Amino acid sequence: MSEKRYHVDAAIAEGVGYTIVENASLEGRNTFRVPARARMLIDVRRREALAELFGFAMLKSAPLLVLGEGSNILFTRDWPGIVLSIAALGIEVREDDGERALVRVEAGESWNDFVRWSLGRGFCGLENLVLIPGTVGAAPIQNIGAYGVEVSEFIDHVEAWDRAAGELVRLSNPECRFGYRDSVFKHQRDRYIVTAVTFALSRSRPLRVDYAGVAEELAVLGIETPTAPAVAEAIARIRTRKLPNPALIGNAGSFFKNPVVTRAEATALGEANPGMPAWDGVDNQVKLSAAWLIESCGFKGLQQGHAAVSEQHALVLVNRGRATGSEVWALAERIRGAVTHRFGVDLEAEPLVL
Repeated sequence: MSEKRYHVDAAIAEGVGYTIVENASLEGRNTFRVPARARMLIDVRRREALAELFGFAMLKSAPLLVLGEGSNILFTRDWPGIVLSIAALGIEVREDDGERALVRVEAGESWNDFVRWSLGRGFCGLENLVLIPGTVGAAPIQNIGAYGVEVSEFIDHVEAWDRAAGELVRLSNPECRFGYRDSVFKHQRDRYIVTAVTFALSRSRPLRVDYAGVAEELAVLGIETPTAPAVAEAIARIRTRKLPNPALIGNAGSFFKNPVVTRAEATALGEANPGMPAWDGVDNQVKLSAAWLIESCGFKGLQQGHAAVSEQHALVLVNRGRATGSEVWALAERIRGAVTHRFGVDLEAEPLVL
């Protein structure tokens, strides 16, 4: 994989495997493209550098934010402390018996590039997660998911720097405590810094094409017996139509989680709102469509200042060009208030909001 290059302010320090910049712009480091600055930015190209860096007094005292590609974050202000960007690259096949393999991926690799890499080598499973922006290191934090698949299904273990122990540790899949858009890394952001992820991949895993729209898209493509690359192509086409491209207009993908309610609450809402989408979850809970709730409140395509709800998908908030993070958040809060008022359902933001 090629080395990442960012436009940054002049470095004040270079070490073995890291670069330090003061008063650094973060506008090019978040996919909302909102302006923000950090007192200090550290790009880490080798995980071994973390031992040296965390020996510095500044990393022990200043607020620390770990940032990948910034595809799951909204800055409403400057960051008063240190931003640490894990930029290490590399993919290594640790085991491969021709059917199953363990593949270790450095945290700085592009998630979509890794999905394409896996498909090119005959592996199945990650095709439903194609075109999700962000890095491999961010994937387990949010337990990214799409089209009926979650990344936790494929993670063997995660390597991380444990700030409490002052060393690199390895967490098994159960130790990661994965849930819907959730993990131990999300709850303990001040403790763990993901440095690499090892995936257990198969070349014969059954394909998941039962999610809404996937089978229909395959039919449009004229594919009767789909392969993993064909499913990836179908999902990429769906995502391209439904979701705005962060490279063209600032956004962080789905801004709200699909809310989960009790079965009794879902039944009452369904009776009051015929046609409301709902899916059975675990522990007698039901998942609702946040996009449907938002669109039912009339927000799809609505612009407020330089922030707006995408005309392509009601779950996506976009920067029309000059929006601040505060403007985006003000719109998000307006949407949350309207949904709560009309449906009695609280929406939770999916990105980290600072």
